[in-house]
Formats: sequence, C-alpha cells, structure tokens
Amino acid sequence: MELLSNTSNIALIVIGFGLLIAIHEFGHFIAARWAGIRVESFAVGMGPTVLAYRRGLGVRFGSTAPDIKTRYGADPEKIPTAELHADGVGETEYSLRLLPIGGFVRMKGQEDIDPSNTSDAIDGYGSKPVWKRMIVVSAGVIMNMITAVILFVVAFMVGVKFEAPMIGAVSLDSPAATARNLDGGTNGLMPGDQIDSINGDPMTTFADIQIGAAMSHPDNELILQVTRPGSATPLQFQLDPIKDNNSGLRSFGVTPARSGTLADQEEIAPLIENLLIKSGLSAAGVKPGSTLTAINGVPIANAEALDLAFEQSNGKPVLTTWSLAPNSTPLVSAITTNTTTAPLSPEPNFEKLFSPDSISLGEYDLGLMGFTPLVRIDSVQKNSPNQGILQVGDIVLAIQDRSGPRLGEFRSLIQTYANRAVQLQILRDGKTLPINARVDRQGRLDVLVVPAWNMLVSARVIDRVLENPRDPKATQTVATPIAPLELRPLTKIISVNDIALTDWASMRAALWVTTADAFGKNTSATLNISFQNIQANSPVKSAVITLGAAEINDIQKLGWSSPLSSALFEPQMITRSANDNPVLAATMGFTETKKLAVLTWLTLDRLARGTVGVEQLRGPVGIVQVGTRVADRGMTYLLFFLAMISVNLAVLNFLPLPIVDGGLFLFLLYEGCFRRPPNVRFQNAATLVGLAFLGSLFVVTFYNDVVRLFTGG
Repeated sequence: MELLSNTSNIALIVIGFGLLIAIHEFGHFIAARWAGIRVESFAVGMGPTVLAYRRGLGVRFGSTAPDIKTRYGADPEKIPTAELHADGVGETEYSLRLLPIGGFVRMKGQEDIDPSNTSDAIDGYGSKPVWKRMIVVSAGVIMNMITAVILFVVAFMVGVKFEAPMIGAVSLDSPAATARNLDGGTNGLMPGDQIDSINGDPMTTFADIQIGAAMSHPDNELILQVTRPGSATPLQFQLDPIKDNNSGLRSFGVTPARSGTLADQEEIAPLIENLLIKSGLSAAGVKPGSTLTAINGVPIANAEALDLAFEQSNGKPVLTTWSLAPNSTPLVSAITTNTTTAPLSPEPNFEKLFSPDSISLGEYDLGLMGFTPLVRIDSVQKNSPNQGILQVGDIVLAIQDRSGPRLGEFRSLIQTYANRAVQLQILRDGKTLPINARVDRQGRLDVLVVPAWNMLVSARVIDRVLENPRDPKATQTVATPIAPLELRPLTKIISVNDIALTDWASMRAALWVTTADAFGKNTSATLNISFQNIQANSPVKSAVITLGAAEINDIQKLGWSSPLSSALFEPQMITRSANDNPVLAATMGFTETKKLAVLTWLTLDRLARGTVGVEQLRGPVGIVQVGTRVADRGMTYLLFFLAMISVNLAVLNFLPLPIVDGGLFLFLLYEGCFRRPPNVRFQNAATLVGLAFLGSLFVVTFYNDVVRLFTGG
C-alpha cells in the first residue's frame, strides 16, 4: 500500500495529471472558439460534476444546468448564444468531474458517443469547413506535444538525474553473460561496462538500455557498442534479449551500476544498519549514506568492485576505506576524521539448487548436495504486527502442518494466509514453541527472513534438481547426491568423513577438503555422512553417498561474497543538463519528445506482437503509483515524468480509433475526400466498438494497477 502512504506526492501527481488533461482539452477549446464553434462544456475528469462555473452564475457544487433551466425553462444547449449573452450568462460550463481519468470539450453539434447528434446552426460543429474541424480535433494533441517540449526544456535547463548507462551485476547465463565479442576478445558483458549505443542508437541512461532490450524483435540480435575500463577502443557485442520472468519484458539480464554510497532511504536503512552491525562496520562509524572509497588501499569507482574483491579474496578479509556520512559517530573514540578503515570478512557461497517444484523459472534454494537451510528471523520491522510475537534469531521448524519449510516455500505459504493468523513452530533459545503469527493484507509478516546458516539442520531436502534450469522448456531432472537417503525434514548433519560440523560454513569447508583429491583427478568420491533427525529422539545414523566429478567441481568452485550486496548501494547517476544553454535545452526537449512518441507507438506494436504483455499497461492509478516514487526524486524528474505522460496522452489520443481524436480525424479525412461524412450507422457502430475497446482497456489497466498496489509491484 505504498501509494497510500505519501499524501503530498499523490496530490502532486493528481494535480499534474489533471493539468495535462486540462491543457489537452484547452487546446480543443481555444481551437473551437477560433473556428466559431459554440462550446457547451469544458470538463476535467469524467462522471458526475463536483464543481462547476458559468459566467454570470459563478461557482456551484454540481452542474449549473438546473439554474439555467429554472431561469429559461429549457436546457442550456437549447438557449441561443445571443440570448444568454444578453443576460450576461456564458454559453460554456467549466466543470471538475469526480473521476480523474480524462476530460472532454462538448461542442454544439458534436458528440463523441452520439455521431447522429449534429447541428446545422452557424455556430455548430458540422457547419464549419473540414479543415477547420481538423484543426479543432487535433488541437488537444498539439497542445500536449507543446507542453511536453516545454516541460523537457525546463527540466534540462535545471538538470535531471538518471541512472547511468553502465552495467552493474550480470546474471548467470543471461544474454549479457554470453554476448559474443565481435572484436575477438572474451565473450560476455562485465560489471562497469558502459553501453554507448544499441544498433547505432545512443544510450544516455540505463532506462534507454532497458527499453532497447524490451522493444527489440525476437530472434533479431542487437549490436551493442561498449566502453570498457582499461580498453583503449570501444568494443562491440552481439546478443539477443530474452523474456525476463519477473518483469515480463525482454531483457539483457543486467542491473544498473551502483555507486560507492550506501543507500539511506527510510525503507531500506534498517536492513543496512543491521548488516553493518553484524559485519563490524558500524563500530567504525559506517552507516547508511557513507561512501566506500577504496578496497585494500585501491580507489574504487563503483560498488561492483566490492563484489569482485570478495570473489578474488580466497576467503580472506578485505580492507575497506569509507568516507563517513554526515553525523556519523564512530564507537571507537580514536577516530576523529570523516574517513575510516575497517576489515570486512567474506561470506561463503553455497550451491544454487533449482528444484522442479520451484514457484517459477529462475527461483532456487541455496544449500549443499540437496541439503537446504531452515528459515531464521533476522529482524522485525518497527510497525510489524508481529512485534513481541516473533523475535530476532527465531528459527522456523514448521508452518501449519508443513515441517521444515525452505525459504522460498516459507514466503509463498505465508502469502496464502493474507490477513489471517498462521501457526508457526519455532526454535527459540533451544526450546520449541508454538507461535500464532499475524499476516498482513499483502501476505507479509513484516519481518526479514534469511537462511539459518548458523544451525546445521536441513529443511525439506531437495531430491532432484533441474538439469538445465535456464531453459524454460527443459524439464529433465537429475538426482542430488543425498536423494538415496530419503531424509525427512529437520535432519541435523553431524559429520562428514569423521570431521565434526558446527554450521553450514564448516560443512562446506569439510566437503571442500574431502573432495580436493578427487577434484584434482577429475573422478568421483565417496563420503561418509552422520546425521540425526532432531525430532522424536531419533538415533544417529551414518550413510555413504557418492559425488560425481561434476558435483565435486561445483563444490570446489564455490567462492566468496560480500556481506554487503552491491544492491544496497545507491545507483550510479548521471545528470542530463543543457548547462544553461536554452538552445541546447530546446533541442534536447524536441529530441526527447520525438523519442517518446516513437517509443509509445513501438510499445503498441510490441503489444500486438506479444513481446510486451498487457500486464505491463498502467492506468490512472498506476500513473499515480509510479508518480509518487518519481516525486521523491525531485521536482526536475517530476517535470520530466509529466512530460513523458503528456507525450503518451498525445499519441494515445491520436490513435485511429473511434471516440478518440485520431478516429474523429479519420472520419474528417473521409469527409474531405468524398465530400460527405461516413454513414451515421457506420459511425455509431464504430463508436460502440471504440467504447468497448476503451472500456476493456480501462478494466485491464485498473486490474493491473490494483494488483501492483497491493503486491508492491
């Protein structure tokens, strides 16, 4: 319910959206007045009238029509303009309607939903030449395009911050990871690569990169020009984006580069503070907003350098240097400067186990050989309904009658209890306790859950994994090494080849040592594992398992990662600015307007082709939801966003569909060519089709908006 939590931002977006609609309708209004057409109504919004103004009558709650009828004995549109003017009363009612989803200008003799309602009066719509009516119909679109250019110019004169067109993380086996280097070098894009162009089109922001992938033709590979640190000349890569299961759009499989500054937004700061305390950085004065400046004494440009340093650390601590955030207070009194240096210990990586019963493609559980960790409560949010019910360190043994849920299972099961209580069995301070936890409307406990790496007890083991998890059509599975043991959930692993184990890290280390010889010889290995189910006083058992050469290779190549993910750092930003040059700002404004107009048409084309799903569409609620996030980024980005919406309004209003401006323009083209308007029955039928289409579109976008609103999408 993020949308409902920021009233000022909602107000800004609703007002801005309403102004864009008002400007569109004002275009029709002034064109109609210029053409000598009587304007009966100028409305912002749809539905019942909330407020209305008419010259001579003033402001009213509700419509002014009853007042006119009382005074003249007839509806306003039936009173001659001259008679109204003689009494000082205006012919136009200006109104604000209840639903902020559109607007309209109703002219004499012109009804969008009733083409048969015409008038031959001298001030009627139908009495004017076709060319004048074309200007009236297209004036709203023209006003929206002019508004967009002006908003872009203002934004670029001040400067607008965007995520840089630079790559952060590259997903394993993604199109980016396997991109072919056309210059003969190493294949694959890398963190820190800056994408300069796609098929010759310049990339100025990371959003341009995402759009380039999303709007690409399937099976039509793209050519990317890339600037890579350390390379004297730009590189060229060829790749074909694939559909991302999370976004539903074609994607390269990359994230934006991150700066060295830790995020300090309210919603993520508690998580970062918790990690800083655990890592020991908090004692050195590091807090959200602090900036990582060097690793092992070497200056760094972005947070991805931290990930790389830990990948190459061989398990040894990394020395980090930080520029402290304002008002940081180190716990070590000797620290008096605004910089600090502190070691950061790596965390061991574990195997990604892709189970065939995963919720969706790409989801996996972390573990070893099929063993997976239990779920641990890492923090409880301030406003969580489970304050005082769940505690940090609680380990989940069961949810309802599901024993030993894995992390992914736990999250999905919790969602099924939205707005209800759910019974958990937890381990707290060595004691097993039943807990009735509360799930909010969004299907969340409002707690942070993590794998219980500190307790070497397995959740539900994974017996089989997908052989090719990256192929959405592949269903072939292979057995995990522990599958023959048919272990139950809550199995404690005690030793491997008589090496006593204490936690998951010690198990990984034991597996690494006991398979090292076989790894060197590229052969299989047998291991003796001791285990015990922690329920019902089960006896300790032992079993021999066999690891194949490929499985040993996976274990031996497990690396190390940073306790601070690069995703916790602020994005690497650039500022697009005209540097106080109004001519350049105007050029940038026109260019951006043209680009957005083409992109809107391209989106419609991709919707028709199926490469962009209807679930990507947003309606007014969705625009407000996105807009509230945009408003947090500052006024210039808000202006940029409104300019984008203005272009979209212009393009969508000029689609060749009955009831919108583009459809009316087509009817006028027909009338201009054949010296008569289209048959009224045809116009009525086309209008009904247009209404049905727009109604369906409204239902789809409203559904999408509500789903996003309640799921945080």
